[in-house]
Amino acid sequence: MSPSTIYPSGPRLSYRDFGAPDIPAVHEYTADPLVTRFSTWGPNTLEQTTAFVEEAAQAHLLENRTAFSLAAVLDGKTIGSVGIWTTDAHDRNGELGYTFHRAYWGKGYASEAVAMLLSFGFTTLGFERITATCHPENQGSIRVLEKSGFSWEGRLRSHRLVRGKRRDSMLYSILRGE
Repeated sequence: MSPSTIYPSGPRLSYRDFGAPDIPAVHEYTADPLVTRFSTWGPNTLEQTTAFVEEAAQAHLLENRTAFSLAAVLDGKTIGSVGIWTTDAHDRNGELGYTFHRAYWGKGYASEAVAMLLSFGFTTLGFERITATCHPENQGSIRVLEKSGFSWEGRLRSHRLVRGKRRDSMLYSILRGE
């Protein structure tokens, strides 16, 4: 991917690489304990949010980019972060994830973002398989993944070390053409 990558837009959301001006909007949701309760990170300090945005902003300069952390933008405002990355280049496997400001939950934005990520992953990145994991109690993400055509593959026991404790993850996948 070149530094001038154009990302698909959805009916309501557009997607772009992050920049320093996104830090305040991103920090609104990355510092929110309710938003981050099922994530492997957060709630973020301002320094952690700044580091995330700066790292994501620099990624577009990489010649052979394998990970995309993008701003999800509604009417000019960053309302979430979406990402897709290569997990195995040889086997053409990828993984995706998303986080949205809670003011935008339950309005279909995550489903719209997943549809864009799937299109980008299968068409532009050439993936054959895309996975996603989520906390077993994250019913919102489970609904988004199932609605988006993902199949449940199983429970990964003691999969993550989060805030000093082991926790399980639910594993979902979708194949090209499904």
